[in-house]
Amino acid sequence: MAKTANLNIRIDPETKSGAERLFSSFGITVTDAVNIFLRQSLMVGGLPFEMKRPRFNPETANALQEALDIASGKIAAKNYSSARELFAELDAELDNADLKNDVSLS
Repeated sequence: MAKTANLNIRIDPETKSGAERLFSSFGITVTDAVNIFLRQSLMVGGLPFEMKRPRFNPETANALQEALDIASGKIAAKNYSSARELFAELDAELDNADLKNDVSLS
């Protein structure tokens, strides 16, 4: 079948470059890959892969929620006047965590 229809899409340059490198390693072009994707979609009657929301472990989920809360202004972000101050607080947190672990091991 002759290819007479065009499909124009916009993607960020890094994604395009990465896709070109990936598909060229298989000996195909991005156009070939899109055609494969579309044909496979038609064959299966939907997306040719399962779509899921990412599931994170509790620590990662809590960190993501904290970042969202900081970004939305629900909680204030910590500020430091120097890197030394930041590292001192991190060291104190590590020391406290070590003490808790020592107590729980006793």
